[in-house]
Amino acid sequence: MAKPADANEIATNRKAPRDFHILERYEAGVELRGTEVKSIRQGKLNISDAFARVERGQVWLYNCDIQGYDKASWEQHEPRRCRRLLLHKREINKLIGFTHLKGLALPVLKAYWKNRRVKIELGVGKGKDKGDQRQDLKDRVENREAQREVARFNEKHAK
Repeated sequence: MAKPADANEIATNRKAPRDFHILERYEAGVELRGTEVKSIRQGKLNISDAFARVERGQVWLYNCDIQGYDKASWEQHEPRRCRRLLLHKREINKLIGFTHLKGLALPVLKAYWKNRRVKIELGVGKGKDKGDQRQDLKDRVENREAQREVARFNEKHAK
């Protein structure tokens, strides 16, 4: 039996597309400890407020909450510690250009499994203001109503 396409997905940040215009996406590995990986396997990962920052030539993940592993021995990890993201040097240089020169943010979009490793999808985003958010909501409502009308028309005229 085949797995669904999103079976490898761990967590999704549903607030990021609402708050940011996503311009580009990057896949990054995460440097984790053993108890963190086991906690993630139990589903104890929260990325709703997570973001990345470039410091001293490396990319760091902030506000990613990985709760403690229940069955750990004396060695336990800090839930909200800063974690290093693993990217190629040319990708890091591009991110430096985006964040320092253009003033864009790096929100975390989702976390997923890839070849038994945890990967993070980073977005390069420009913040939306309230007007943009309202316009997105209006567009969604209009699209939904248009789809309903198309469905009604097809239902009425299908024979």
